[in-house]
Amino acid sequence: TRELHLEEELKEMLAEDSHLKDFTVIGSGGIPLARKVCYAVGGVPYQITTVAIGVSLQIFLLDVVQMEASYVSMILFVSRAWDAVTDPVVGYLVGRSNWTPVGKLTPWLVLSTPFGVLSYLLLWFVPRGSVSKALSVLWFLTAACLFETLMSCYNVPYLSLSMFLGGDRRDRDSATAYRMSVEMLAMLLASVIQGQVVAVYNKEKQDVCQHLDHETPQSTSSPQNAFLTSALVMGALFFLCSLVLFLGVQEQQVRPSYLTSLKLLICHKPYQRLVLGFVFSALAFQMSLGNFALFCSHAAGLGAQFQHLLLVLLASASIAVPLWQAVLLRIGKKATVFIGLSLFIPAAIIVACVPSNLPVFMTMCILMGFSVATIFLLPWSMLPDVVDDFAVRHPSCKDLEPLFFSCYAFCSKLAGGLSVGISTMTLQFVGYRAGACNHGDGVVMALIVLFSPVPIALLLIGMVFFHSYPINERQSLQLREQLTTVQ
Repeated sequence: TRELHLEEELKEMLAEDSHLKDFTVIGSGGIPLARKVCYAVGGVPYQITTVAIGVSLQIFLLDVVQMEASYVSMILFVSRAWDAVTDPVVGYLVGRSNWTPVGKLTPWLVLSTPFGVLSYLLLWFVPRGSVSKALSVLWFLTAACLFETLMSCYNVPYLSLSMFLGGDRRDRDSATAYRMSVEMLAMLLASVIQGQVVAVYNKEKQDVCQHLDHETPQSTSSPQNAFLTSALVMGALFFLCSLVLFLGVQEQQVRPSYLTSLKLLICHKPYQRLVLGFVFSALAFQMSLGNFALFCSHAAGLGAQFQHLLLVLLASASIAVPLWQAVLLRIGKKATVFIGLSLFIPAAIIVACVPSNLPVFMTMCILMGFSVATIFLLPWSMLPDVVDDFAVRHPSCKDLEPLFFSCYAFCSKLAGGLSVGISTMTLQFVGYRAGACNHGDGVVMALIVLFSPVPIALLLIGMVFFHSYPINERQSLQLREQLTTVQ
């Protein structure tokens, strides 16, 4: 009876108070389709550059620039670690920003775009002339750290923008599904572009190795120009997609007060479980996919088919995103995470056992693609539920969305830094030689271990944390009702 009476009072208040009525329209009136699509397009720049760097930067530095593996490991690890540190800093600065005529987050997106494009081009530019080894290492380390900083200035406010689109939980989940679908298509496009560059380079390297007596061919300007040309294409896509985001998405204004509650956020149990599950799962996938090109070339002997294998993997992931969105609506997000992540385990085991069998490898890439799609969709779809739970438990802490998303991105990038650092140092330890045509059994075995057993172990740890994640669908609906009442 009291609940019914309270509901009637709320309806009367909404009928009498035009301000509350406007707030209700913004909060639960739904997000227009055009706004969802434009918001989704804004995720393309980060994904295409991430795929390009993940697929070929290691090969570019090792074989084209012909830098020692220890220096490559240092560049990749330091830049990822720097990127991870900048995320919470940018999140704090974004949260402290004042509202402008175009919003609170949009100025960060607009200002970081041109400089982000420029820094990305510098990352693939090889200094000409007699440049010493130390200066070459400093050049790529500076370019990588600068690019990661500018991408944090773009990606942190972009991820936080999902909480400022309007609508309710279902609307935000729908917008997240749109974003993941477009991002998977962007990754597919980037894999085609960058995979073609790597495939052409592998073919040229194979031809040179067949006609040379010595084992390590010298780098030429042809592959360097190919990598730089692909960077120009990526930069153009970066700029165009950022323009669509700016023109098509208008932030829904909230109160500008900002209370730093990092301790409460870290101690929030649902956030802890979700972040730890996401970190170990992301570390597993990034370690496996980060060594995908080297595994295909040196362990499986399928370097010429690398582009097609990567294309199949990402195409299946793109198709799987809307399918997983439909599944989670029926069985819930937590159950969907377990099903999706479990698909990776048998696929990785089979590929490691029969790496040279192209039809089997291709089939397992489809299965791995379906599993990869879950780590792209589900954790980011579950995070708004954690934000709602935190808002209900700590109503005095407001406007912490950038901090939630930036700390989440921090953990993801830290996992990426660890994966490339561990992988490259392992290859250095087992005797990987930059640009060499052939490698010993130690390198082959290391690539197999980095591609399958280690990621599977990390994935199982992540699934344990997801199992202890306390928010289910019923609790999520209750949170939604409580948050609506508070509002």
